[in-house]
Amino acid sequence: MTGALLRIDNLSCRFGGLWANRDVSFEVEPGAIVGLIGPNGAGKSTLFSMVAGAQRPTSGRLEFDGRDVTGWAPHRAARAGVGRTFQLMRVFGSMTVRENLTTAAFGRHSRLRDARRRADEVAELAGLGPVLDSPAASLTAAWKKRLEMGRALATEPKLLLLDEVLSGLTPTEAREAVEIVRTINRGGVTILMVEHVMEVIMPLCHRVVVLHYGQKISEGTPEQVAHDPTVVEAYLGKAL
Repeated sequence: MTGALLRIDNLSCRFGGLWANRDVSFEVEPGAIVGLIGPNGAGKSTLFSMVAGAQRPTSGRLEFDGRDVTGWAPHRAARAGVGRTFQLMRVFGSMTVRENLTTAAFGRHSRLRDARRRADEVAELAGLGPVLDSPAASLTAAWKKRLEMGRALATEPKLLLLDEVLSGLTPTEAREAVEIVRTINRGGVTILMVEHVMEVIMPLCHRVVVLHYGQKISEGTPEQVAHDPTVVEAYLGKAL
């Protein structure tokens, strides 16, 4: 397919004798929500790090928006339009939610007025209005996950990498987070997300990629992946 926003071609990452990723290939089309699943240690976060520029690949090729960006630096990835959340939330605890969002928006806007305007837009989109003036350190885990999404969104990404933003949430919180993800996607942002909550990710994603021991073992629609015997044996345990 020629219209891919993100193209990963035989991407590998090795740490000494350990292959975190080995010859992984897949594409993410503009406007899609793609799920990246697999057991703990499957290489999902390492792959995210290579896409976001935080980890250099050992071999392979990474293309973003039609350009070869293999081994690029994090600031170049952010400037090109790649936003990322982290499993361990990295908010500025002493700042308010609004200040956290404004700081992130400076990655795209040089004037304070414009950064604040973007922060307010993101706060509304992510449902952060009730806690906008609260210190980030005082937030519950669910609110911090929203703030983490908001900070990434404030950089105005074309591609948003969501790393387990639904994990640890109550069913109600997870449903609200799913609607936020759908709203972000409807606004034109392409999403690649790592998640373990299968009951949520399967109806949310257009396509799913499965990693196991650093290698891709399956790719397809959620229905196809859920009934793939290789995936059932390696990860799901039973067909969904």
